[in-house]
Amino acid sequence: MFPDVSGMTLRRDIEYFEREHEAIKVRGGARSMKFITNQSDGSISARMQKNVHSKEAIAERAVEFLETGRSIFIDSGSTLQQLVKHVPNERFTFTTTDPAAAIELCKIGQPIVNIVGGRLEGDNQTIAGLQATRFLADINIDIAFLSPSGLSLRSGFTVGNYSECELKRIVVEKARLVVILMDASKVDKSLPYTFATFDDADVLITSQPLPDELMAEALAKNVRVIDVSKE
Repeated sequence: MFPDVSGMTLRRDIEYFEREHEAIKVRGGARSMKFITNQSDGSISARMQKNVHSKEAIAERAVEFLETGRSIFIDSGSTLQQLVKHVPNERFTFTTTDPAAAIELCKIGQPIVNIVGGRLEGDNQTIAGLQATRFLADINIDIAFLSPSGLSLRSGFTVGNYSECELKRIVVEKARLVVILMDASKVDKSLPYTFATFDDADVLITSQPLPDELMAEALAKNVRVIDVSKE
């Protein structure tokens, strides 16, 4: 469409519009932000007040998968903020996209905390965008704690924000151990963007039994399902 403009110039222009929040890079090009669906399950402040007991129970169990001497990624979200409350004062190395979680981790004392740089998404209070994906591309991740906005048999683990999805995909590809934390409100819910399937997950910690078809899929893919309601 633009034969007189070099590819390098076009890439710089796309990066400019991404910095201005007018466009976002996708595979094979870019899209206007006007056409990027941005669905979510509410602001972080609202979600922090929902299903608190279930999220605490999930977080308490997830702590078992922390290991010192590993590079650990902690996702943003209300369930992950509950996880931070249970982190012991030991020499962990964390990377997170959640500024609030980073601050609380620093208060513990011994953990080393890296916070991803990039654009701060207001409602979710998470770091996303081009700078964030570039940051993660340059680090190693051994254990990843992630939280979806939805899980369905057809779509897998989904979120409503494209930038967040791209970032989570990078984390999933890098991690040796992928631990999904998910309260029951996310089950049979499908949002526009899939960041992982049962093929990618190693552990799923949830607050209620999965529907039979989802449980069968998890077992078929050797995913360890931990239902905290039975404990």
